[in-house]
Amino acid sequence: MSATVTSKGQVTIPKPVRDLLGIEPGTRVDFRRTPQGQIILVRADPAPPSRFAKLRGHAGKGLSTDAIMALTRGDT
Repeated sequence: MSATVTSKGQVTIPKPVRDLLGIEPGTRVDFRRTPQGQIILVRADPAPPSRFAKLRGHAGKGLSTDAIMALTRGDT
């Protein structure tokens, strides 16, 4: 992928790269130089949690095995 530098020195980061790094408006990025002299773009702030992260955890005390079996059998 390539991009063109504007007269102000700005470059649009291609959408596939933004999507890969989770870059949205306001996201901070760093430009780092590798030992080989290449410049790489990295996300400066931590990536947002995945859309599944908020679903992780424990829902609290649930039903006992006997209670679940009673519900599945129709024993109420």
